[in-house]
Amino acid sequence: MTMKQNHYPLTTDDIKRNFFRNLANVQGKFPALASTFDYYMALSYTVRDMLMARWVGTATEYVEKKSRTVAYLSAEFLMGPHLASNLLNLGMTELVTQAMAELGLKLDDLLGEEPEPGLGNGGLGRLAACFLDSMATMNIPSVGYGIRYEFGIFEQVIFDGWQVEKTDKWLFRGNPWEIVRPEWAVEIKLGGHTERYVAENGETRVNWIPGWSVKGVPYDTPILGYRNNAANTLRLWQAVAPESFNFERFNQGDYYGAVEEKVASENLTKILYPNDGPLQGKQLRLEQQYFFVSCSLQDMLRIMKTQRIRLEHFHEKFAVQLNDTHPAIAIAELMRLLVDEHDMSWDTAWNVTRRTFAYTNHTLLPEALECWPVELMESLLPRLMEIIYEINSRFLEQVRAQCLGDTAKVIRMSMIDENGARMVRMAHLACAGSHAINGVAALHTELLKRDVLKDFYSLWPEKFSNKTNGVTPRRWMALCNPRLSKVISEAIGDTWVRNLGKLQDLQRFSDDAVFLNRWDDAKRLNKHDFALNLYKRTGVSVDPESIFDVQAKRIHEYKRQHLNILYVIALYRKLKTDPHFDIHPRTFIFAGKAAPGYHLAKLIIKLINEVGRVVNRDPATKDRLKVVFLPNFNVTNGQQIYAATEVSEQISTAGKEASGTGNMKFAMNGALTIGTLDGANIEIREEVGEENFFLFGMTAEEVRLTYERGYAPNDAYQQDAILKDAIDLIRNGFFSHGDTGLFRDLTDNLIYSDPYLVLADFNAYRECQDSIDSVYRDRMRWNKMSVLNTARSGKFSSDRTIAEYCREIWKVESVPIDVPEVDPFRLV
Repeated sequence: MTMKQNHYPLTTDDIKRNFFRNLANVQGKFPALASTFDYYMALSYTVRDMLMARWVGTATEYVEKKSRTVAYLSAEFLMGPHLASNLLNLGMTELVTQAMAELGLKLDDLLGEEPEPGLGNGGLGRLAACFLDSMATMNIPSVGYGIRYEFGIFEQVIFDGWQVEKTDKWLFRGNPWEIVRPEWAVEIKLGGHTERYVAENGETRVNWIPGWSVKGVPYDTPILGYRNNAANTLRLWQAVAPESFNFERFNQGDYYGAVEEKVASENLTKILYPNDGPLQGKQLRLEQQYFFVSCSLQDMLRIMKTQRIRLEHFHEKFAVQLNDTHPAIAIAELMRLLVDEHDMSWDTAWNVTRRTFAYTNHTLLPEALECWPVELMESLLPRLMEIIYEINSRFLEQVRAQCLGDTAKVIRMSMIDENGARMVRMAHLACAGSHAINGVAALHTELLKRDVLKDFYSLWPEKFSNKTNGVTPRRWMALCNPRLSKVISEAIGDTWVRNLGKLQDLQRFSDDAVFLNRWDDAKRLNKHDFALNLYKRTGVSVDPESIFDVQAKRIHEYKRQHLNILYVIALYRKLKTDPHFDIHPRTFIFAGKAAPGYHLAKLIIKLINEVGRVVNRDPATKDRLKVVFLPNFNVTNGQQIYAATEVSEQISTAGKEASGTGNMKFAMNGALTIGTLDGANIEIREEVGEENFFLFGMTAEEVRLTYERGYAPNDAYQQDAILKDAIDLIRNGFFSHGDTGLFRDLTDNLIYSDPYLVLADFNAYRECQDSIDSVYRDRMRWNKMSVLNTARSGKFSSDRTIAEYCREIWKVESVPIDVPEVDPFRLV
C-alpha cells in the first residue's frame, strides 16, 4: 500500500523502516526485548516525524505573515490520547494499520498503551481541546496556553461502592508528543512587597521585590488540523526552581535543604486543582493561575519582540480568550508588564489591555464564580493587588456616573466584595477588562444578562453575545465511531468531517428501510463491543439487546444523577411488585467523577453502586434491568460510551447547566436525549425536532418561581406514593445491608432541602422515561429518530463556534499552509 503525502509517496515499508529506527534510536530496544509500550513509543515518534514539517512550516508561515493570533488561556486542556487522533488527521490510519499488521502487531493494542493526559476536570478542558482542534482544522493562527500538571485529574477506582482517588501518573513513562523549550523559560515573581521610586523622566514607578520566584519552562505539543497541512501549538508551562541544587547547604550536611527550593517550586505544577478548602490549597491554586498567565503573557511579549512589533499594537497581534475566570488575573498582569516592565502610561496600557482580552463565562452557579481573599492576594501578589485596586477605583467612577447615585449597584459591581471577609471578584475583573463577554448557550447567555452579570450588561450591553459551544466531529464521530461514520460516508460522502452541516443530507435516508437497518447494525455492534468492555471493567454482564440508557458526566447535585437512580429504584420496585409488568430490558449506565471533597456527590456514587449490587443479583429482575457504574470516566472511555448509547440523560435542573457538550456528542452519534430545557438542550431540541427529543420538567422560569414561592420538598415526598416508596427503600436500609444511616445525608437533603428540585421534577421524569419504552419497541421509528438526531446536529460542531468567535470577537482570519516537499523518512 502506498499513500501520497506532501507530494511524495509513502509506503508501508517507509513506515516500518522508520518504526524500527525509532525503536532502536529512541527506545534503545530491538524486537526481542521490546514491550508493547516500546512499540507504542516507536510508532508515536514515527508519526511525530511525519507531522514535524507541518509544525515548522505552519510556524514559519505565521511569522512571515505576522498573523493575528488567538491565544487561548485555559487552566484545563483535556486533550485525550494523541496517536489515533494524529493518524486520523494525517489520513494515515489505514496505512499504519497495515504496516503494523505486516509486523505482526495490532494497531489497537498499541493505541491502548497511550496514557491519557488528564489535564482537565471535564467539560471546560474538553471544550478547550475541541477548540484547538477546530482552530487547526480551520487554519486559524492560535496557541493554547495552560499548565503541564505532573499529575492530572485523579484516577477513579471503585472500592466497596465508594469512589477512591488514585494518583494519575500520566508522565511516568514519558510523553512522545511534546518538545521542551528551556530557551524560552521565564521568571515568575511571588510574595514580597512593592517599592515606589521616581524614574529618570520624573514619573513615579513601582518595583515589585518578590519574596521568591520560580521559572516557567514551556513544553510544546503540535495540534494537527484535519488533512490541511496546519499544525498549531499547545504550550504548557512547568514550574522549576531558579536554582535546582544548593551546593553550600549540601556541603554543610543539609541534604534536604540542598533541594528544598526545587521541591517547593515544582509543587506549583504538581497536580490539577488542589483541594482549595484549606488556605494552603487556595494559595496553591492562585499561584497556579497566576503562574501560567504570567508565563503566557511574557511569552507573547517575547514573540512581539522577535517579530519587531511595538507593544502599543499588542491587541492587534493577539486576541486573548479567557476560558472562564481561572485566567482572569491576566488582566492585571498585562497591566503590570506594560506599565512596570515597559514604562507604558496607565491609560495607554488599559486601552491595549481592554482591546486584547475577551471573557467566556461557563457557569451560572454563584459558588463557581471565583473569588479570592484580599489578604491572600496582598501577600502572594502584592503588585497585582495594587493594580486591581486602581482598576476598580477607575471602574467604579464610571459606574457612579452611569447609575446616578445608586450606591447598592456600585457595591454590587465592585471588584472587591466587602460583605464579611473581603474578597476579589474575578468575574468582575474579567468583565471590566475585556472587550467582549459571552455565554455558551442561548439560555445561559440570557440568564447571564438577567441575573449573574445583569449590572455589567446594563453598563455594556454591546459587550455581550452568545457563542453556543460545539465539539469536534473528528474525535467525537470519525474517531470514536468508525462504524457509524462509514455508514454515513457511504451514503453522503466524507466531507461532513470538515463541514458537519453536510450531515443534513442524511435526512433523505430517514425512511429508507435498508439504510435504517445498516444504521441499526452499526449501533448494535457498538453496543456489543461496549458490553464486553463493561464486563472487563466492572464484572457486570449486560444484554447488548437492552436499551443502553447512559448518564456520563461529572457527578454533581445539579446534574441530578440522584433523580436518575430514584427512577431506577421505582422501576425496580414496580418489576418486583407487579409480575405482569412488561418492559423492554433496560441497562442504566453511569459514569463520572466526584470532586474529592464533595460528600453528597460521593454518596450518590455509592448509592448507584449499591442499587446496582441489589438489582443485578435479583433473579426477578436481572434479565430486564441492570445498573452499572463505569469507573474513571475520561476521553478514552467517553469515545466508547458515546458510540454505544441509545438514551442520553441530560437532566440537570433548568437554569443551572451553562451549556453541556456531552449532550452534543451523544446526539451526533445517534442517541436520543431525555432532558430538561436547560443549557444547549434547548438548541438541540430546536435543531433535531421536538418529536425526536424526550422532554420533561420545569423551565428555568418555573424553577425561579418555585424558589420564590417557597419550595417544600417534603410535600412532594408525602404526596407522590411512587417517589415516597423509592426514597423509603433507601432510608430503610434496603440498599445498604440494613444500615439506615448510610444514605441519611442524601435522603434528608432531598426531603428537607432539595436545592435542585429533584423531587419536584420526579413525576414528570418518570412519565417521560416510561414513554421511552413504547417508542423503542418500534425499531423503524426509533432508528429514524436516531438518524435525524445525527443529521440535524451540524450546528454543534466546534468549527461553527470557532467561526463565530473569529468573525465576531477575535477578528482573526485563516492562513492557508503550504508545507514544503520534505520527506521525513529520508532525513537520516
